[in-house]
Amino acid sequence: EGRRRGGFVPAAEQWPKARRYTDWRVMLEKEKNLDGVTVSTPDHMHAPVTMTALQRGIGCYTQKPLTRTVHESRRVTAAAAGAGVATQMGNQHHNGTSYRTLVHLVQKGLLGKIKRAHAWSNRPIWPQGVGRPSASESPPEALHWDLWLGVAPHRPFAPDVYHPFKWRGWHDFGTGALGDMGCHILDPIYWALELTAPTSILCEALPPQKETFPTAERIHYRFSGTKRTAGKTIEVTWHDGGNLPVPAECDLPGDTKLPPNGCMFVGERAVAVCPHGSGKLPSLYPEKVFKGLDFEVLPSIDHYGQWIAGLKGGEKPTSGFDYAGPLCETVLLGCVASRLPGVRLSWDPHSLRFKSNKAADNFLHQEYRKGWEVEGI
Repeated sequence: EGRRRGGFVPAAEQWPKARRYTDWRVMLEKEKNLDGVTVSTPDHMHAPVTMTALQRGIGCYTQKPLTRTVHESRRVTAAAAGAGVATQMGNQHHNGTSYRTLVHLVQKGLLGKIKRAHAWSNRPIWPQGVGRPSASESPPEALHWDLWLGVAPHRPFAPDVYHPFKWRGWHDFGTGALGDMGCHILDPIYWALELTAPTSILCEALPPQKETFPTAERIHYRFSGTKRTAGKTIEVTWHDGGNLPVPAECDLPGDTKLPPNGCMFVGERAVAVCPHGSGKLPSLYPEKVFKGLDFEVLPSIDHYGQWIAGLKGGEKPTSGFDYAGPLCETVLLGCVASRLPGVRLSWDPHSLRFKSNKAADNFLHQEYRKGWEVEGI
């Protein structure tokens, strides 16, 4: 999908036959004068399409997660900085009332210094922890299977396994529950605490399947402390697949009912629990202390409109790739840890390598299928 000056390029199914392209590279080569493109493919094609557009000086609105691998994230972030065009990741809740208000409360110091933080999701709502099916068949006539596979290794089509929805659980195409929701729900934690790259990551999960993410996991990130944190380090824990933080271990009443998707800051003076959703405000605990407190509620901002304004020369979008790239990188490091549960991985962001773990290093980068290589990745 591409925006032309004065209008929008029609959806592919409306194009005349002569305008249907073999892949995104041909389209971007032939479609001149594009201001920006939106990238809403499965995860494995985010980086190839985005990088190609950036190399042509075209602004990008790329859905979360920005990329499928850590290596791609670093390269795309650098390319965006060099291109000097407006970029935005599709973590639209970044500009919603919920997270803007939550970050303001934390940074204002209402909770005190933060001791630890949690984020959780009721995903996956698609199959994970499964193996590749033995049966296959020809893809439907309307699906160009080779083009859908794109940079991913070839595999036979199987009905209702990958396309159109269940691809998220497969390593070759998606980033699992964490990759799907982490760029949303970890965002206010990363943002409010002004975190950088984690120093280590540990996953708790059942032994993994070779090709899919675990059915449920807990990912323990450890970061260096900041001026917002209570100690020299802080642990941020991700929970999914039915796992939730234990309220009694988070300075909350034991009967506290947590939302199905949300995040939590445990501060020295108070705890904030925020449901995921741009219109849902955080709850503060102890309730008897904060009951009736009239805290400032920040209005939402049009996340997509912010990017459009950036294309027109307006202010830089707030989740441009300079911010979204490092956030995505942090999320994807958890995806790597999920492939080696029980192993604490020490991360060196400068060398883009784990310390003394070559098996984990192998999951940082993907070799693109022959003929689908993209310059710069």
